[in-house]
Amino acid sequence: MKLSSDFYKGKKVLITGHTGFKGMWLTKLLKFLGAEITGYALGAPTEEGERIFRQVGIEGLHFINGDIRDREKLLAVFGKAEPEVVFHLAAQPIVLESYKNPVFTYETNIMGTVNILECVRKTESVKSFLNVTTDKVYENKEWPWGYRENDPLDGYDPYSNSKSCSELVTHSYQRSFFADGRCAISTARAGNVIGGGDFAKNRIVPDCIRAALMGEKIEVRNPHSTRPYQHVLEPLCAYLLVAQAQYGNCEYADWYNVGPDDCDCVTTGQLVDIFCRLWGDGQTWENVSADTPHEANFLKLDCSKIKSRLGWQPRWHIEEAMQKTVNFAKAMRDGKDLGKTMDEQIEEFLRRGL
Repeated sequence: MKLSSDFYKGKKVLITGHTGFKGMWLTKLLKFLGAEITGYALGAPTEEGERIFRQVGIEGLHFINGDIRDREKLLAVFGKAEPEVVFHLAAQPIVLESYKNPVFTYETNIMGTVNILECVRKTESVKSFLNVTTDKVYENKEWPWGYRENDPLDGYDPYSNSKSCSELVTHSYQRSFFADGRCAISTARAGNVIGGGDFAKNRIVPDCIRAALMGEKIEVRNPHSTRPYQHVLEPLCAYLLVAQAQYGNCEYADWYNVGPDDCDCVTTGQLVDIFCRLWGDGQTWENVSADTPHEANFLKLDCSKIKSRLGWQPRWHIEEAMQKTVNFAKAMRDGKDLGKTMDEQIEEFLRRGL
């Protein structure tokens, strides 16, 4: 099965969290594919992110400024947009921030999921719904093999745990209200994503880019932690494929891991080494490991299910993914057209799978 170049053409699609890093790329990707898009989100999480969002050229779309915790406003948006496909990305996505603001994290990530599913339940037009969670939903036992979708869910920190709860809420709603097949429901658990335009705090690649732009040494908190790094277009195309497949056949609705091949599960230190080499200019980094809140040390995914059931395969290895990220950052530094840069990367990526 392949992602169709025609499936999303003219489809009414609603995205929550369209102003975030993933949401921005998903919106650009769906526009490229010809969808009619409604976005619902608060503003971009950082000033840099807001500036990038304005520069990438996602015009002519219907964007609503709203909080995912405001169910009545969200329901009104559903009623007006009458979406056929819904992607739920709105979240508080940072582990360290969840230690600082656990209540906000739980309210956003759990009740936000309840709210979006209530809207899907009350909107007859929706035929396909995908909740985007994280690879961190699993009870992490630091074992050397990848987690499978049937492994226990029990994220450790408030962010990871809230996303585990978001999964459970989705499973309950699917069984309780959508067993008749009126709307197909899935979740996708993706690994760590990199790519142009991410300026979140306490994420390694944005930290690398900020330091490089300032001519400073990169500070790395956990250089020995292994993560499943992948370019942002990898999981986004998987999300589009899942939503497309289940739209036509509810048997494809399920819980899917989305991550890179084992060769691209690298330590944070190795990732920063790649960044420094590709950035050039003598860029270096230093280990600043300290007493910080708990984060998983070893984490990767077994993606056999989505590969065997839907034929999905990752396309860019970590070296190429980082090169695209560096290219975007330098285009931004040099004042180039970021919308064109995104379109060129999207077109190149899709040529390998459409």
